[in-house]
Amino acid sequence: MKIIKSLLLIGSVTLMLTSCGGGAEILSTPIENIDSIPLKEADLTENEKHTWGHLDLVKDTIPGMSVDKAYTEVLKGKSGQTIIVAVIDSGIDIDHEDLDGVIWTNKKEIAGNNKDDDNNGYVDDIHGWNFLGDAYNEQLEKTRLLAAGKGGAEAQADYDSDFQKYSGYKTQYEQIYQSLIAADEAISKHLNNKNYTPKDVNSIETTDEELTRHIAIIKQIYGFGFDNTADAKNDLGDALESINDMLNYNLNKEFNGRTTGDNPDDLNDKPGYGNGNVKPVKKSESHGTHVAGIIAAERNNGKGANGVANNVKIMSLRAVPNGDEYDKDIALAIRYAVDNGAKIINGSFGKYFSPHSDWVRDAIAYAGENDVLFINAAGNEGIDLDSKAVYPNDQVANGPEVSNTFVTVGALEPKYGSGMVAGFSNYGKINVDVFAPGAKVYSTTPENEYDTKGGTSMAAPAVAGVAALIRSYYPKLSAAQVKQILMDSGLPVATKVVVGGNSSDVRPFEGLSKSGKMVNAYNALIMAQQLSN
Repeated sequence: MKIIKSLLLIGSVTLMLTSCGGGAEILSTPIENIDSIPLKEADLTENEKHTWGHLDLVKDTIPGMSVDKAYTEVLKGKSGQTIIVAVIDSGIDIDHEDLDGVIWTNKKEIAGNNKDDDNNGYVDDIHGWNFLGDAYNEQLEKTRLLAAGKGGAEAQADYDSDFQKYSGYKTQYEQIYQSLIAADEAISKHLNNKNYTPKDVNSIETTDEELTRHIAIIKQIYGFGFDNTADAKNDLGDALESINDMLNYNLNKEFNGRTTGDNPDDLNDKPGYGNGNVKPVKKSESHGTHVAGIIAAERNNGKGANGVANNVKIMSLRAVPNGDEYDKDIALAIRYAVDNGAKIINGSFGKYFSPHSDWVRDAIAYAGENDVLFINAAGNEGIDLDSKAVYPNDQVANGPEVSNTFVTVGALEPKYGSGMVAGFSNYGKINVDVFAPGAKVYSTTPENEYDTKGGTSMAAPAVAGVAALIRSYYPKLSAAQVKQILMDSGLPVATKVVVGGNSSDVRPFEGLSKSGKMVNAYNALIMAQQLSN
């Protein structure tokens, strides 16, 4: 990882921070003399790739959240309370080896008796609720609106743009995929070795024009960062699957994936629809499992990943399909989480059209009124949310907020300096609160596997994990106080950064969010301790 030393000047070793009506002086991660520290020029090690979000800026020269430092220096010898964190997402593999010990169980419900034992409106909701039933694929919201004749010019223009773009992607990726397969077969045959290496390819000497073209294709694949063709074929195959899903389901006006039998435009229709099976319906439905692992994968058990927080139980609320979520499902999932004991909700989802956004905002307000923190992913289009609304949100047109416990999170890359903001990350001085590790994050995936994913979807659960630590070890603090701590205790960054992945758009990092900071668990826990005294 290359880091430009001149971009590492941040400010004072101590921060004067004010929150919750009182002042608190806390020791920050010491960064005023970071220029004198030998900086790493090499790429991240495998261990650093898997743990970078937990590392420390000074010690590791990586913009993590100082989670490991927090456990070692702040939480050592302390015990905390169990905190329920609701994950509104796709299904979660609750049997995963790194999650099975941190899954919430509704002790008031008797499994498998087909009764609503706790009278909460949901039958056999043992580990949460599945608002999608057996559904997996869904339309985008703009597709649903246009199919119903309600979309308007903006939705139509957006739809047409996407349809043209993904139709082009399909042709392009299919050509690349077929070229790769042909080149791989040709090189394997020439070398008589299916497991050839870049060194083997570079050693080929030939005057055969066709083989030369195949060699050029394989070398281009290596240039994209792959060191073998199997990984490249897998990635291209996954990309093609996503493109086909977009065209066959997400943008298909004739498709209807709803299986629950309710009217999604009537908030009160068929209460308790769905079922208690919160698991993914297929292995590739991995998003929710990945998010849950970032928050609470069992720590230090010798298995694949460590979550940010201990003392957590994950409540699984399956409400996000392979497409856009329904406002009804999200509104009811938020209320379910609040009514069943969650103190934090993680929402790693979002869309740009929302016909019933008021239902969701009312639910967000309900969470705030009941001392529940909602951690929200900013979105992945590299745009300014102060100029374009994304849903869910807690305000209309940058107006008054309906809740003071709603936190929107942008994503960081594992490299400090001008490239530290993920190119895909949305931002906004009004509508984004903080930034946190979100690119290239390693976590749990279904069937006891692990993978690296990127998105503000990964940044939000990192912050949810820090919030869970605060609420666990300092339970007297309100959700509103925890939000303010997350914002006030973060590390300020004085450097300018590339915004939206556009190298010609360079701005001060502090202008990309309300706090101008990146979340730091070490600082947050020190501030929480001081405010709890």
